[in-house]
Amino acid sequence: MDTKTFFDMSYGLFVLSVVTPEGKPTGCTVNTAFQITSTPPTLALSVNHQNYTNELIRKTGRVCVNILSQNVDIGIIGGFGFRSGRDNDKFANVPYVMEQGLPVLTEGICGHFICKVVGETETSTHTIFLVEVEDAVRTGEGKVPPMTYAYYHQVKNGTEPPTAPTFVAKEEAPAAEKYVCPVCGYIYDGSGGPFEDLPGDWKCPLCKVPKARFEKR
Repeated sequence: MDTKTFFDMSYGLFVLSVVTPEGKPTGCTVNTAFQITSTPPTLALSVNHQNYTNELIRKTGRVCVNILSQNVDIGIIGGFGFRSGRDNDKFANVPYVMEQGLPVLTEGICGHFICKVVGETETSTHTIFLVEVEDAVRTGEGKVPPMTYAYYHQVKNGTEPPTAPTFVAKEEAPAAEKYVCPVCGYIYDGSGGPFEDLPGDWKCPLCKVPKARFEKR
């Protein structure tokens, strides 16, 4: 089976945002969210069992779907995708507002949906949540296109965490020495010059891991 065939399917990129029982905002990056009915307007969301967001959607029954745009800071995608909300404040230094009890990103999105859960289906690794849209807001009048999975990979040089539905372990090719993030797998591409010459406070552009933690391979 050629698993790269799945890369030719169309995906978007979204941040699902929720709140903990204590009212703390958190969330995760997903690439599987799509409309399934228009009346009532209903979406399907695929969320890995390991994600804290999965647990909170079950507990609260509500979620905000933030539609990421092509101008979103790559750190937003990595910050919400490669760290657990159990141990990290994912909204630290991320602009947002609370709407109807849910956190909504205020930068790097095309719009958002406020949703309530109306059903769910289990797979071996993911929960498919069926959510009814209670409110929909379009941001920027469509001036910036939405982020697609292909754009994220081809233009932003992005990767995906093991919990993503489309995750495929990359083959290790024999090559020269490279510096790899131990958390998200990002490989420094040399665009900022030799890795050794990068500032001491440089961080992984995806998940913000400090330069000192990068591994030489």
